[in-house]
Amino acid sequence: MRKLIIAGNWKMNGTIASGSILIEAFNSVLQDMELFCDVVVCPPFTAIERAVVLTKNTAMEVGAQTMDYHDAGAFTGEISPLMLTEVGVNYVIIGHSERREYYGETDETVNAKIK
Repeated sequence: MRKLIIAGNWKMNGTIASGSILIEAFNSVLQDMELFCDVVVCPPFTAIERAVVLTKNTAMEVGAQTMDYHDAGAFTGEISPLMLTEVGVNYVIIGHSERREYYGETDETVNAKIK
């Protein structure tokens, strides 16, 4: 059976401060609940590290909204799987329709990211 996941993709909204308030509110609601799924927040890259700190030892996980398929290199503005792992991210949204429409991602690039 597949594992159920509820993920909130914040897209390009919010700041570190407003995201912190949201995570703290979620923490207070979720702490006493018996969850049937993983709960994941996917803030903008600027707020990921703070989100990881705030969700440590809670019922929530942190995800990234995308990643590059390279581990390192001259790819301005991109983030690698190794960078995300190092900061404590356990999930990544890959193959989102907006990435395909606005940034030209294809089945091939999505497949490379998954690998």
